[in-house]
Amino acid sequence: MVRVTFLLLILMAAWSGHAQDINELERRNGFKDLKLGMHIDSVKGEKNFRKDFLEQEEFMAKLYSVEHPDYQKVGEIPVAKVEVKTYNNLVYQIHVVTEKDPRLMKALESVYGASDYDLKKETYFWKGRTLILKFRSFSKNQLEMIFTSYLILKKMKDDKGKKVEDIAEDF
Repeated sequence: MVRVTFLLLILMAAWSGHAQDINELERRNGFKDLKLGMHIDSVKGEKNFRKDFLEQEEFMAKLYSVEHPDYQKVGEIPVAKVEVKTYNNLVYQIHVVTEKDPRLMKALESVYGASDYDLKKETYFWKGRTLILKFRSFSKNQLEMIFTSYLILKKMKDDKGKKVEDIAEDF
């Protein structure tokens, strides 16, 4: 009985050591000082409007590229581009493309814990209550990190529901 208890304690300690640290993901809430949910006017650096587009084929959104010296590197790893997507001027997605470097995955796992892996999409991910971070190959020599806010995506769906209610009340 003592052996079984000891074995269970060791297994639980090993499992918790490899579990995702959701609290850290939630605390950081984005890339460096680019935070999900922040107003586009609060994003520092040069914001270049790229295009209007439909998110999920129904919600009007905007895409901006962001340039600032703070976003040029992750440690020693060069960053190729940083883009943000906004809905009603609130950042709901941050897209960061870096040079391919295995240290990036090691750094992400040291901060957020072990990732989950989606075999179909060939994507590593860390999932929190309010956001998800996806990490995958972008091209032969580049990697991408995509931070997405569940709160803003929910707001999009809620706004659509309000529009339907407004139409229904207008009868």
